[in-house]
Amino acid sequence: MSKPRVWVTRYIPTEGLQELAECSEMEISERPLTKEEIMAKLPTIDAMLCVGTPLGEEELAVAKKLRIISNYGVGYNHIDIDAATRYGIMVTNLPYDVTEATADLTFGLLLASARRIAEADRALRSGERLEWGPMLLNGHDVYGKTLGIIGLGRIGRAVARRALGFNMKILYYDICRQYEAENAMGVEFRPKDELLQEADFVSLHVPLTTESRHLIGKRELALMKPTAYLINSSRGPVVDEGALLEALQTGAIAGAGLDVFEHEPKLTPGLTDCPNVVMTPHVGTSTAETRIRMAKAAAANIIAVFKDEKPPFLVNEEVLS
Repeated sequence: MSKPRVWVTRYIPTEGLQELAECSEMEISERPLTKEEIMAKLPTIDAMLCVGTPLGEEELAVAKKLRIISNYGVGYNHIDIDAATRYGIMVTNLPYDVTEATADLTFGLLLASARRIAEADRALRSGERLEWGPMLLNGHDVYGKTLGIIGLGRIGRAVARRALGFNMKILYYDICRQYEAENAMGVEFRPKDELLQEADFVSLHVPLTTESRHLIGKRELALMKPTAYLINSSRGPVVDEGALLEALQTGAIAGAGLDVFEHEPKLTPGLTDCPNVVMTPHVGTSTAETRIRMAKAAAANIIAVFKDEKPPFLVNEEVLS
């Protein structure tokens, strides 16, 4: 009996794929495939370990054998979930394995923004002579300041735990009150506008949905303090990047730390010219340990389906009905 065919759409740590390789014919792509190549590949596979590959109605319509799309990450806005469900394709994600690494990077962006670390690094590398003085690269304190977290899910809470070590006052906004977190961590709920007005740092941790697109726009940025910083490690389109650029250029806010971008991988023209923004290229989960754990978890979702079991992290539960 032939083994099921699995396509891993980008190279990921093979240490996490050993068990999957034993029970399948596994192919790993070394580069992103063109749409034509994807369309040719989909009819031939039984399972897909999807690493950022866009899958819409057109692609999924030809995937006649496909049983599962195991998404290598927590966000799955690049996959048409409604179409996958109609075609009987299970979609899974990795809600737990990305938490701590993403929270680490978030706090790194916060610190780098406030203390102008990237700006100082660039100045030294350029050969600029920087003589010490009391006004040299003055930034802002982090310790004891107010952090506003929008979206108090797993990653938002992990960021809050880190902020506690800096004696920060932690405010949060979420569509649902998190009473347990309020009692356990001492975080305080605020309506979104009030949070934006009070916080010295605003950190975004929401999924990309119709409702969250441009959650932060010109109006919201105008509510923030001119000494405040915006940190985004969630999804790029949550922020209106054009409005953010204007706020950075005019000094409406002090700065920003961004790991994700509205038109990724393209940047809004002018953003790279702003010295008061720290940017990383969507590397929130880019640690060796995390990437291996993600590979193992994504593989486990596929293996469960091959065993006719419900995969651990099924996104579209209705596909089973």
